[in-house]
Amino acid sequence: MTYRQNGDGGLGRRRFLTTAALGGATIVGATALGGIDADAAFAAEPSLDPAIPESSFVEGRITAITGSVLQVAGSYGDHSRVQMTNATSVWKVRPTTAAEIEVGDGLYARGVPMPDGTVAADAVWVNIVNLDTTIRGIAKDRLHLSHGQHEIVGRVRPDTTNASYAGRALTPDLSRLRIGQSAQVLGAWRPSDNSVDVVRVSVGH
Repeated sequence: MTYRQNGDGGLGRRRFLTTAALGGATIVGATALGGIDADAAFAAEPSLDPAIPESSFVEGRITAITGSVLQVAGSYGDHSRVQMTNATSVWKVRPTTAAEIEVGDGLYARGVPMPDGTVAADAVWVNIVNLDTTIRGIAKDRLHLSHGQHEIVGRVRPDTTNASYAGRALTPDLSRLRIGQSAQVLGAWRPSDNSVDVVRVSVGH
């Protein structure tokens, strides 16, 4: 599904991204279209360069990869094609390359619509999720989380997992996390088992 630029402050995107990883079917840069880091997926939509008439957004599951084109099945039965280019930024737990994208991954892409209906991607966030959770258990390499009625395993990765306490700077020290705390978790969903690789866990915010 493609979305025209609008003034909703990114709320449409948040609806996809905050419910990702739970239903099994929905997932939700240095460019004229905006930032390319993980937080940019949740930021209010930027003002576009006047030379660019509109931006488009695509979300869904990747059903096929043909060369540099991703075939995407959206949440509402729609289908889109996303064209990757040498300039496309890719996030999958960390900044990476298109080679890491796999069939079955969830996708949220931002780009420019082409005359044939394909979206030329400026930035692609693969399997990105942003979840309001409660910490139910803490182990060395994982957090046990609840989100509504759903139980989620959050995988702790020494190379990428950081915590923020009361809005302070990120730190790899997770020792101050406590069972029962409310936590916002930014990470990447694993389609194979519905767990989440935790990139950032924020408490006391």
